[in-house]
Amino acid sequence: MKKRLVLIFFLLLAVTRIPARDEDIWAASLEKVSDIVTILKSNYYKNLDSEKLAYASIRGMLDTLDPHSYFLDPENFPRVREDYSGKFYGLGIQIQKQEDRLVVISAIESTPAWRLGIQPGDIIATINGESTKPLTSFEALQRLRGEKGTKVTITILRDGLEKPLELTITREEIPLHSVPYSFMLNEATGYIYIRNFAETTTEEFEEKIVGLAKQGMRSLILDLRGNTGGPLVQSIEISDMFLPKGARVVSIRGRNKGYDRDFSAFKDGQYEKLPLVILINQGTASASEIVSGAVMDHDRGLVVGEDSWGKGLVQNLFPLGQNTAVAITTAKYLTPSGRSIQRDYSHIDDYYLNKQVPEENREIKYTDKGRKVLGQGGISPDYAVETVLKPVVAEILIRGAFFGYARKFTRHQTELGQKFIFPEEPLPAVTAASGKILIGDSFVVNAEVIADFKAYLKTLQMDVDLQKFEEAREDVRRELEREIYGSLWGIDAGVKIYRESDPVVAKALAVMPEAAKMVE
Repeated sequence: MKKRLVLIFFLLLAVTRIPARDEDIWAASLEKVSDIVTILKSNYYKNLDSEKLAYASIRGMLDTLDPHSYFLDPENFPRVREDYSGKFYGLGIQIQKQEDRLVVISAIESTPAWRLGIQPGDIIATINGESTKPLTSFEALQRLRGEKGTKVTITILRDGLEKPLELTITREEIPLHSVPYSFMLNEATGYIYIRNFAETTTEEFEEKIVGLAKQGMRSLILDLRGNTGGPLVQSIEISDMFLPKGARVVSIRGRNKGYDRDFSAFKDGQYEKLPLVILINQGTASASEIVSGAVMDHDRGLVVGEDSWGKGLVQNLFPLGQNTAVAITTAKYLTPSGRSIQRDYSHIDDYYLNKQVPEENREIKYTDKGRKVLGQGGISPDYAVETVLKPVVAEILIRGAFFGYARKFTRHQTELGQKFIFPEEPLPAVTAASGKILIGDSFVVNAEVIADFKAYLKTLQMDVDLQKFEEAREDVRRELEREIYGSLWGIDAGVKIYRESDPVVAKALAVMPEAAKMVE
């Protein structure tokens, strides 16, 4: 343990250039740590795991620095690498914890799970003989993923099956798409969602935007909501798509001048004249804030939504050994106008719970055309649109009831669902005589569907406040529409129909003419 702590000691010396007079203090502190370990090993009432003690000591040290310096132990190190590389080894299923059930949301096409016929709504009851009830979604993912070619055994519960289905599946390489959705919102406006920044983001984005251009796209809504960031280089390359060659994207400044850098757009002839609106919210952070800030500061497009998270610190990853590393904050980044968007983290509870920073506490900078922009509190949008999930809708979502109802409805397992013939189902000899309604390429969630959904909620013994339900009726309708479309036509179709009635997207469409004037 002492060896591992000494490594971090010298690492911090190298990164922060601690004055020589303080080195004796550090050395003395390390001796005290060593003494404490000796006392614990000799006197604690039970045996201790030295490695766990070392890891806890490292985390404790880093916790005193800032919210974004962190330690990667062997358990978490591979997961971070997967997120950045854009691939992992597993089964190819998206899962969600609904109360104590681990539910399959979808199977990714051409993956082991897809080939074995694992379906949305299937419940994974066990993983390698262990019940999934006490596991979080993250813990379950860790157990489902593993080395390429290794096997994992899962038990599936499915409506209609008399007994559980046990499957032993060989893990394969699964693509982890960082740009999962793109489509045309109308005949002129395209929509692209970047979930996170990874090594494959630029390549994926180029494929999506070229595809939309072929469909006649003349303006773009770029959705960065919930995008918590990733590699810096990818955010620079995405910004470069829209900025002229030579335009500053981001600057990095640290106490150690060796980390200072300025990054500018390096290509022309891409999408510099494409009208652009970026969507952000409180989950937009780091690399996605770099893109938003660069576009805003150069008056290249408009930003719509909520104040972003406000993470303007740069971490560098330093390996400590096999599958262990520390990510240490080495600098802060500045948008082209020179503003730091990092929020104050001196009171850590406020940092995580209260994301709004009063304007009087924020620095003021100006864009290329003289518009006022604010720092030290994330990116504040040009047009604010607050989206608050109503408690009754959140409760239904947590129970997985929208998803569950859609699956039962489209499988004719609700009273109303029995009245329809859904796409790709065999037609009766005389459709009209059957008394059933044939569904084509669209579906409307009307009052009859909502009433059927209420009946379904009763079967779950959910005590929903009817007045609050009615107040949230439009949100309920949108959630049902998304899940029913997703069940009938796939997740992409569900996302598209949901975005078409998204108030933030609606605002982006409304201000697109203004964004177009910015590139004239």
